[in-house]
Amino acid sequence: MISSKQLTDIRQRQVGLMQKTLQLWQNVISQVTQEEATTYRDGPDGWTVLEVLGHIRDFDGFFLGRAKMMLEQDMPQLPRYDHEAIAIEQAYNKQDLQTVIAELTASREAFIAFFQGLDDEQWERAGIHPERGEFNMLDAAIQVGGHDVNHLEQVTRILKQREEK
Repeated sequence: MISSKQLTDIRQRQVGLMQKTLQLWQNVISQVTQEEATTYRDGPDGWTVLEVLGHIRDFDGFFLGRAKMMLEQDMPQLPRYDHEAIAIEQAYNKQDLQTVIAELTASREAFIAFFQGLDDEQWERAGIHPERGEFNMLDAAIQVGGHDVNHLEQVTRILKQREEK
């Protein structure tokens, strides 16, 4: 059985991971031009850096919306999002890189503040995730870090193409 102190530490580490991955996004993108962000792709039909960033920015908002639903409702059915359709609808690759990173920064800072403001009882709130079933606030915090790491790896792989040219 995990102790209350250990659980608090795990929660704090997950919020810290959100802060660190935001810093990683900012550092990685600081060396990328608009042209590079819209040109190099993750395979022939893959996303560009800008499409990945637009996805991260928007899903931060979706993830925060789900977390707020769990806080405000008893075991809500959390919405499903079609990331491919959203990328097309939002025309991510036509957006401005600096605007997208600024919006991601603002979104992530709001998300971090949300989690930092939760008390122990609120951390236990849960909902029904469309793919994972029962899903609590800690699951939501863990999802952000894992989602970021997956896409940071993708972006660094895309950017490696610059060296190959």
